[in-house]
Amino acid sequence: MARNFVNEINELNKPHVHIKDPEKLNAKLNGIINGSFEQLQIVSDFDLTITKQHENGKRHLSSFRMFGYCPSLTDEYKEKSHQIYSKYHPMEYDPTIPENEKRELMQEWWSQSEKALHGLMVSAKEIDEAVANLATSLRDGTKELFQTLSEHDVPVLIFSAGLGNTVVSVLKHYDVYLPNVKVISNFLKYDDSGIITGFKGPLIHVLNKNEYAIKNSEYYDIVKNRNNVILLGDSLGDARMADGIEHANHILKIGFIFEKVEGNLPAYMDTFDIVLEDDQTMDVIRAIISRIKLT
Repeated sequence: MARNFVNEINELNKPHVHIKDPEKLNAKLNGIINGSFEQLQIVSDFDLTITKQHENGKRHLSSFRMFGYCPSLTDEYKEKSHQIYSKYHPMEYDPTIPENEKRELMQEWWSQSEKALHGLMVSAKEIDEAVANLATSLRDGTKELFQTLSEHDVPVLIFSAGLGNTVVSVLKHYDVYLPNVKVISNFLKYDDSGIITGFKGPLIHVLNKNEYAIKNSEYYDIVKNRNNVILLGDSLGDARMADGIEHANHILKIGFIFEKVEGNLPAYMDTFDIVLEDDQTMDVIRAIISRIKLT
């Protein structure tokens, strides 16, 4: 007989936790918790999902914006980058824009961001130093969560539409870039002189992230038989990251929200199984995963 984990897990019964369909959620929880670590994989966004959305009243920086603090960047690049961000960022979280139209807008945003990088000289060391100086915080409990997943050899796929070089630097800074962690993102491409020429591979933006991007890779061979998925994201598009997982039995989608909650919450509740309002921790995810060990 299925247990009522929705009621049993205390972290799911707090005022900031929103659940549209408890029965559907409970079925997924039973499938994941009664499964094993060998069946589990994690698929997560990075910016404002693994990192905090805000702290001490200040919004945390995205991986692209952290890159913007590298001292060798020209004023011309900074001004152009700011203009691009100011134009497109409000559109990312606007639920009134149809998905097809928003997909085109996000492609424009990332294409313009890539073009603006051409000709710059920014070393890996400079990116690491900028990350260390900014000290953008991971969600409380992230290190413990990653350590638990590593101990049980659970693959963690971080799908980021941000800047992969910065993502990896942050993960290394906090000692969570572990062997079970794979990052798929927009990584800088350099010529032989150390000049940035764009990104490696196709652009990854917020609406084209899914497991299709790892088909025919070694990582796909690792996860293809892991049919229980916990997905983490902070935008509606993040919920699509698992679209390419054809073999999944249970996909538990957890969404973080903190801006324009009143207008956006209904769409988030339609999209994610669990919506966490202004929760800057990994407590809910850790509580669910801890049950696997107890069952």
